[in-house]
Amino acid sequence: MTCLRTFYFIPFILLSFLSLNVLSTSVFARSFDDIIESKKINIAVYNDYPPYSYMEAGSAKGIDVDIAKEIAAKFNVELVLTWMTPGETTEDDFRNFLWKGHIIHKVKADLMMRAPYDRSFSQKRDDIGLLANELVHMFAPYQQESWQIIHNTEQLPEVETMAMFQYHTIGAEIDSIPHFYLTSAFGGRLRDNTSQYASNELAIDAMKKGDVDAVMGLRTQISYLSQFLDNTKFKLASNAFPLIGKQKWDLGIAAHNDYRTLAYEVGDVITEMVLTEKMAHIFSQYHAAYEMPDYYAVE
Repeated sequence: MTCLRTFYFIPFILLSFLSLNVLSTSVFARSFDDIIESKKINIAVYNDYPPYSYMEAGSAKGIDVDIAKEIAAKFNVELVLTWMTPGETTEDDFRNFLWKGHIIHKVKADLMMRAPYDRSFSQKRDDIGLLANELVHMFAPYQQESWQIIHNTEQLPEVETMAMFQYHTIGAEIDSIPHFYLTSAFGGRLRDNTSQYASNELAIDAMKKGDVDAVMGLRTQISYLSQFLDNTKFKLASNAFPLIGKQKWDLGIAAHNDYRTLAYEVGDVITEMVLTEKMAHIFSQYHAAYEMPDYYAVE
């Protein structure tokens, strides 16, 4: 919480100088050399988003937290985490935590986890034809994400096609892509059997109680949550998702576009982690499904 103080007897010009000085240290991004010199790196992760980043018993946990720790260790600097509350769009998060700073806290991170690694997204244009994310460099993909269904085998032995949810119930996180997909695709024929929940955790709780036969969500999150279930009764499906658009997409890291050296150094760390299977090991620690991005495939 920001503490507001009133200064008395300070000439206006001095107050203005002090304000500018504060902004220069709290708003502007830092180069790789600045990070090494300061012996600290600030990495932004999403708040309360298991298994990627969350707090447990007062300690930061999660896949993204572990990756951030590895980056800090490679640079021999202290890790400072900035916990992000997501905005309405990824562009909002870039603005608030990478290149401008939030209107209230003004904090900017050196790196941001879980950024899309997608050429069409990075080249996206705004309403007047300018690059929407020209101040952001997205790089170092570390996970290929996709969608996943988990189902109660006593009610639904196998998920052969999505058409089965014309006759079986399914839950999804409200306002998520799975929720939109289940309520609008196939002419809306799955809508009546779709229930919405505030989170995937609550959707799976509903499945455990028998309120729905299955749950659809992010593969990493659903596989992580599956470890807390009876795996003889609840199983991960292997079906595809026609009409959903992208079946798979890559997650990477973002930095301010001015600091490419930082991106190159971090990219080397991520590449080493992927190729030595250290990345896969981190995901396995959270019982989360891992798929190496095609970027690293050897032809």
